[in-house]
Amino acid sequence: QLAESGGGSVQSGGSLRLSCEGSSDTATISRTCMAWFRQAPGREREGVAMINSEGISLVTDFAKGRFTISRDSAKNTVYLQMNSLKPEDTAVYYCASRARGCNFQTRYFEYWGQGTQVTVSS
Repeated sequence: QLAESGGGSVQSGGSLRLSCEGSSDTATISRTCMAWFRQAPGREREGVAMINSEGISLVTDFAKGRFTISRDSAKNTVYLQMNSLKPEDTAVYYCASRARGCNFQTRYFEYWGQGTQVTVSS
């Protein structure tokens, strides 16, 4: 359905670009709301960034100025560019899609990726 890639280990201040590719039987990414979430050990899953079918994007306050979400419709792929990473950004990052509406309410997302680990060391 959705497959994330691009996670890894970096030092504080480093960058990573996560990718989320939709499979052929997933609603075309360009027509859906796509979002990135993250979940750190012992914490609830939280929204990071989203982009709707019109290309309008939103980034959570903690990621503003550091993270950017973008979409390549031809590749059916959504990206999360993460710069100036901090140790507190360490988490498993998930992408998700939903056909209707666009907010961070997890129960409305129909497809989820398996997650990719991001580890930031100080």
